[in-house]
Amino acid sequence: MPQLDSDQLEKIRHQFDTGPYPRTPVDKSPSGDPYLLYTHNLVTAYYLRYQQVVDTKGKLILDVGCGTGYTTLILAAANPGARVVGLDISPVSIDLAHQRAAYHGYSSTIAEFGQAVEFYALGIDELEQLGLSFDYINCDEVLYLLPDPQQALKIMRSLLRPQGLIRTNLHSYHQRMDFFQAQELFKFMGLQANSPQQREIEIVRETMAALSDRVVLKAQTWDQSYNQDEESILCNFLLVGDKGYTIPETVTMLEAAGLELFSMVDWRQWLLRDLFAEPDNLPIYLSFAFATMALTQQLEIYELLHPVHRLLDFWCGHQKETPDIIAVADWDLADWQQVTVYLHPQLLTQEVREEAIAQIHISKSFQISWHLPLTGEPYHLDPKITSCLLPLWDSSQRFTELCDRWQTLYSLDPVTLAPSSKEQAQVILIEALTELESLGYVLIVQERLVLKK
Repeated sequence: MPQLDSDQLEKIRHQFDTGPYPRTPVDKSPSGDPYLLYTHNLVTAYYLRYQQVVDTKGKLILDVGCGTGYTTLILAAANPGARVVGLDISPVSIDLAHQRAAYHGYSSTIAEFGQAVEFYALGIDELEQLGLSFDYINCDEVLYLLPDPQQALKIMRSLLRPQGLIRTNLHSYHQRMDFFQAQELFKFMGLQANSPQQREIEIVRETMAALSDRVVLKAQTWDQSYNQDEESILCNFLLVGDKGYTIPETVTMLEAAGLELFSMVDWRQWLLRDLFAEPDNLPIYLSFAFATMALTQQLEIYELLHPVHRLLDFWCGHQKETPDIIAVADWDLADWQQVTVYLHPQLLTQEVREEAIAQIHISKSFQISWHLPLTGEPYHLDPKITSCLLPLWDSSQRFTELCDRWQTLYSLDPVTLAPSSKEQAQVILIEALTELESLGYVLIVQERLVLKK
């Protein structure tokens, strides 16, 4: 397998041996961050691409550039029953990752299939030594440091199983333009000649403090919190190998590696229409143009208009694997008769169920976003909808079963006292489920889309 630039990788290795990342305390658990678990759950990405619900038990997950192992811990917690393999070029980081896994009760020795977590001090170009292929590869905050990210993507794709998925990211050129300029300055000053340490951090602080506040570079990049935050200085001003990319460059790189982007990880924050004052009342030209644009074109325009995202954080997979899928919002009644509804597994906890029941008993709306914050604003379920969907905490339900439950619960029209009809139940539930699916709270699967495993 082709080797990546060894000199550049050695600088990166040394930087993270001397300053392991992330510096998340060993005792910190990801259990208190449901959105973090949601985005690292294979179910989320798999549904977005295939409109199917996948069982994580027995899946093989790779965490490339795992560092001190916090993301690996998240992947293990988010994907019950999966085997998670962490990989990093920094032996010091891997030692800390072992300590983290042991603290949280995961065995981290090389063992049989079914082991929760294991770690290896290897580079990405040494992956084939493991003799493994993967259902899901997580490569977070790594690609933009590598001398040849396209080669790294090819390596990952070669080890990706059919229907396997990759979550990775690149630094945005447009959003971080000022930081790249700052890095050039400190590179010119010789602060990146070797792995930056405490001395280099202090020189950055002294330099920025000496500058007038009206200097553009200081105004655009410096924050007073950096006076206490060494990690942010290393990651923003002294990061060896850091580079930025645009959406078109990202797409071209993926295509050359045999991959295709199918969704941003935080896709709700990349909606082009949300950038307009009246998204439902666009000029005819824009409305028509947006309707016919490919996803990657919409992302490119979004970034040019509103470059607020530090990371181009996305999911991708093998080219030409995405099935023809009709959006749930475009289904007709015949489609709905053949679907099964699932609650997202991140909501399948006793705590969430008990809270839903408590709100039903007092006829109050259930703030589902409190337990899984997928919306910018609080999102509440009407108590009638919560009551109807309650069986989802026990198992998936056919849409027709939910309609029958609605008719049982609300057999009479509250105004006319006439018997409620199946048609009324269908209209109400289709509206509710369509919105819940668009937000990510429920997963709705059509029988015709069942994929071969």
